[in-house]
Amino acid sequence: MALKINTNSCTSCGACEFECPNGAISMKGDAYVIKAALCSECDGESPQKCVAVCPADACVPV
Repeated sequence: MALKINTNSCTSCGACEFECPNGAISMKGDAYVIKAALCSECDGESPQKCVAVCPADACVPV
C-alpha cells in the first residue's frame, strides 16, 4: 500500500520530493503527488522518509 499527500495540508515545501528514495514524489500542477506504483513505503522503514520530513504531516497512508 502506498502513501499519498493530503493536498489540503501540503505547504508545497518540497522536502518530501528530495527524501524519496524511489523518485515517487513529484509536483503536479501546484501540488505534490506520490505515484503509487513507485512508492515502496521505504520498505517498511518507520516512519517513512517523506513522513519524517513533512512539516505539515501531509504524507499519509492511502
